[in-house]
Amino acid sequence: MPKRVLIITYYWPPAGGGGVQRWVKFVKYLRDFGWEPIVFTVENGDYPILDPTLIEEVPDNIEVIKQAIIEPYTWYRKFTGKSKDSKIDANFLSQGKKLSFLDKLAVWIRGNMFIPDARILWVRPSAKTLIQYLANHPVDAMISTGPPHSCHLIASHIKTKIDIPWIVDYRDPWTQIDYFDDLRLTYFARKRHQNLEKHVLNQCNRIVCIGKTMASDLKSITNTKTTVITNGYDESDIISLQTVLDKKFTITYIGTMNASRNPEILWKAIQKLKSEKHEMMSDISINLVGNPEAIIKQSITAYGLDHLVNLVGYVNHGEAIKYQNSAQLLLLIINKTTNNKSILTGKIFEYLASGRPIICIGPKDGDAAEIINSSASGVMIEYEDTEQLISYLKLSYDLYLNHKLTNQSKGIEMYSRRNLTGKLADILNEISGKL
Repeated sequence: MPKRVLIITYYWPPAGGGGVQRWVKFVKYLRDFGWEPIVFTVENGDYPILDPTLIEEVPDNIEVIKQAIIEPYTWYRKFTGKSKDSKIDANFLSQGKKLSFLDKLAVWIRGNMFIPDARILWVRPSAKTLIQYLANHPVDAMISTGPPHSCHLIASHIKTKIDIPWIVDYRDPWTQIDYFDDLRLTYFARKRHQNLEKHVLNQCNRIVCIGKTMASDLKSITNTKTTVITNGYDESDIISLQTVLDKKFTITYIGTMNASRNPEILWKAIQKLKSEKHEMMSDISINLVGNPEAIIKQSITAYGLDHLVNLVGYVNHGEAIKYQNSAQLLLLIINKTTNNKSILTGKIFEYLASGRPIICIGPKDGDAAEIINSSASGVMIEYEDTEQLISYLKLSYDLYLNHKLTNQSKGIEMYSRRNLTGKLADILNEISGKL
């Protein structure tokens, strides 16, 4: 009889994005390791990105329990004068946007009144629903994944009533997130956030997080054992697509591009090559797959590069993989923020599996750099090192002309979604005592 694990997640298809893919992929492979997932999620979530195709990744007959939520972002839109259809990213503070007075007031309300986050109104009704469910449908373990960290509070309420082995999954930090100090917190609100986090981390049986730096940082908060399980790539995504490389010398970026991810170093490098009339200019094309913010478009125009940049817009996950696998070079940008060494975007692992060389812009001593370097999958370039980037582009272009631009990645099998799910299953076996 399979062991049962309850997974508490706000983000679930039709939501899109890396956080959704992490748990869709775990759910996809857990049965292979003797665990039957039961997913608890939101009935009417306010998602910034939609990708209904991800539901096709979920195995048949997975039990999904849903609980309605009162979403305060509806009030936020009215308060700040935004349209009812505008998408609100819960992490908008980390995106370098200039905030209006009403936005700043809304941030203060969010930080001080909605603790730990805007989904706090979902906690008590969800806990009540799940406690009632578990009375008749017991599970062997449960997992809560955040953000939103309100998911951990749901699990905490359950743990108080029913002693179920519990894993807390950190996709992003809580009080150690780069924009925590921008929430305009009062002393009492800050202590409330800190005390809640400490309580959750001390109460759970194991912490899982996506990178080494985050795991190290958590040692200052709790003694609970922390295990790193990174994001990864799904072999079935890669195997199912035959790669035909672009004829142009394409540099492709996939994902959100905002102020903290604005690759000005690239715009400067291309502008300089353009002024030198380098032959690369007749072949180069830059694909931005996703929805870049206005500041990115302004930068491109300011550097006179509109004719070289293809604004693809948002595409579903399958289409994004096609753009990725056909690129000559892949661009990855680590947010230029105070916690940039710990940032390990999920996109890096799909990039690794594509077999295409990666240009990663960010700190050379961060978690992303360690993976890029150890896998020999590309080059790590600091934010301001324009000359190194120009040299790498020239070298890559010469290889492209000679049909020798390849990526000799090594040791990436450890990042396959199936192998990572096996690692998660090992932890579930350990904390539940059921092998």
